Amino acid sequence: IRPRPDPLPSLPKFLITIFFNYILFQFLFILPVDIVSERREVSESVLKKAFSATEEDFLSLVKKQWMNNPQIASVGTCCLAGVLHDGVLFVANAGDSRAVLGRVERGSKRASAVQLSNEHNVNIASVREELYALHPDDSQVVIMKHVSRSIGDVYLKRAEFQREPLLPKFRLTETFEKPILNSEPEVTVHKLQPEDHFVIFASDGLWEQLSNQEAVDIVHGIAKRLLKAALHEAAKKREMRYADLKKIDPGVRRHFHDDITLIIVFIDSHLVSKSPLPPYSIKGGVFPR
Repeated sequence: IRPRPDPLPSLPKFLITIFFNYILFQFLFILPVDIVSERREVSESVLKKAFSATEEDFLSLVKKQWMNNPQIASVGTCCLAGVLHDGVLFVANAGDSRAVLGRVERGSKRASAVQLSNEHNVNIASVREELYALHPDDSQVVIMKHVSRSIGDVYLKRAEFQREPLLPKFRLTETFEKPILNSEPEVTVHKLQPEDHFVIFASDGLWEQLSNQEAVDIVHGIAKRLLKAALHEAAKKREMRYADLKKIDPGVRRHFHDDITLIIVFIDSHLVSKSPLPPYSIKGGVFPR
């Protein structure tokens, strides 16, 4: 989960706690029946319900804090999640983060990149077409946000928040009938193979600097170089030295490069080749820079 600048610094922890609780409790038999599948398995439906439940919990928080902290209605985040269950990797994405698999074929020394998710960024033609189809009477809808899906951003999903005390810069000149953004993730399913070595989960800040293959090549060599390489590229584009970029306060540095959130999951190829596999593995973390 990668947040944009907002008036709620605890947003990442809040959303991660909610989301992973919904997924983890699936296996601990705690969630109500309407959230989980009857067979207690991970599925596309379960992940979408987890996103929806997270969105609803955040909406409840916005309603509670609306009068004292109205700008919370403008808070939003992209969300990229991966769940490994019975040797199958489920990737759910809402926003412009990306998951990329590093695969090393037998007899090869180089890892190849396989993209496991699609971004919901209005710079992509298919995303623009999707928005135009949903809002045929509003040709300007695609310029309101860089992304078409997110958790939060309720001021672009619920017209009831398009009023004071929300700051004028967040209020639209015309009301809307349909939500401009939505929180439903796009879910992809990948059956792990012995050749699959690792998966990179990262925000667009990384992918703006490195291609899928460049990132995979770096991780295959040594994981710690990945983030440093992205920052080196950002410094080069600004005609700065890496050391000088690192000295800039994180709050100011956002003007020099987009924030970068990165998680790398290494896959035990020996374990994948065995049968049966452990039933599930869930672990989450956030490493923003």
